[in-house]
Amino acid sequence: MNLNLLTRAKSSLKAAVAGWKGKTYDFSSWFGRKFWGIDNAQLATNETIFSVITRLSNTMSTLPLKLHKNYEIFMNQAADVVINNPNQNMNSFELINKLEVSRNEHGNAYALIMRDVRMQVEALVPIDSVYVTPFLNTDDDTLWYQVQGAGGTYYIHNMNMLHLKHISGASRWAGISPIDVLKNTLDYDKAVREFSLSEMEKKESFKLTYEANVDDDKKKQVVADFKQFYAENGGILFQEPGVTIDEIQRSYVASDTFVSERITRSRVANVFNMPVSFLNDTEGQSYSSNEQMMIQFVNMTVLPIIRQYEHEFNRKLLTEQDRKEGCYFKFNVGGLLRGDTAARTNFYQSGIRSGYLKQDEVRMYEDLPPEGGNASKLWVSGDLYPIDMDPADRRSAIKAVKAVKGGEKNE
Repeated sequence: MNLNLLTRAKSSLKAAVAGWKGKTYDFSSWFGRKFWGIDNAQLATNETIFSVITRLSNTMSTLPLKLHKNYEIFMNQAADVVINNPNQNMNSFELINKLEVSRNEHGNAYALIMRDVRMQVEALVPIDSVYVTPFLNTDDDTLWYQVQGAGGTYYIHNMNMLHLKHISGASRWAGISPIDVLKNTLDYDKAVREFSLSEMEKKESFKLTYEANVDDDKKKQVVADFKQFYAENGGILFQEPGVTIDEIQRSYVASDTFVSERITRSRVANVFNMPVSFLNDTEGQSYSSNEQMMIQFVNMTVLPIIRQYEHEFNRKLLTEQDRKEGCYFKFNVGGLLRGDTAARTNFYQSGIRSGYLKQDEVRMYEDLPPEGGNASKLWVSGDLYPIDMDPADRRSAIKAVKAVKGGEKNE
């Protein structure tokens, strides 16, 4: 698609000034429907899909997010927007939660970066992925986003649009929807559920057999008695001589539904790259501890998602000068890998005694206020001294020196 210089300039300016024009700040003129107003039928009706997307979106939105500068926590306008106040209608938890839901539901999540007159980040507004189409401008091979709004079509440069997605090929800019990948699985699961429900709703069936000596009046009486018994759903039924009543066995077995559900859970877990045990399927799992299970979840599922968010934030929300000065956004996954009390205690003790953790750092990990003083120093086992203390001042060294001097005097 070709865009002339005037069109590109107008598009860039629209994206830049959208945050301070007031009228369009809430995007009320963009879309005929509200953001996030389209329900995906599979997300709304399939418990497995709903649970896995809920787990991923809640995990991402609860992870602590900080801006760092050379390992130290730092704050600027972009960090304040991302961490505290993305826009006038939502907080940071809601923003990331909505982005992650859209990413897993449609394969793509978009948020418009609104800038002030100084081109600094002022707000992040999520946009329904249904209205957005990425494309390359053939004039200069730059990536743009076409947004279909109620007031017309808008073109947004890639540096003014956050784009989080699932995997995509070399020739694709839009991610592949996991729900589209699961279409056959979900159709099969739906068919099994509907069949099982229809079978369970059916009433019991019986077969009446008459001997040759039963006349028509007797047959009518037997049928009437059986209808009454069936309508009352029980009671006493007298089996007349010459009449045999047999129940017709149904082929439906409850275990068939259970097997089908296990297959669906396994396939959903594979597509979303999540341990199947997180979908309440523990058969065949052999984790020796909850910590091992969480390590697998973090390494295989969470870290790739986190890195995508971090790279997108670093590239589009920080200036080149910020990055050169060592600024970067970072999610903290330590909370997912905390382990139990015994494991944390061993880790902290090892860190303090080996000189790579301060006691105040341990207190902050446990959400306790730092004490300062000696608690803010690194210590080494010996047992224990500040790491910057002269070895000659340590007790063991002093005792050794005194012992040597005492021996010299005796001589």
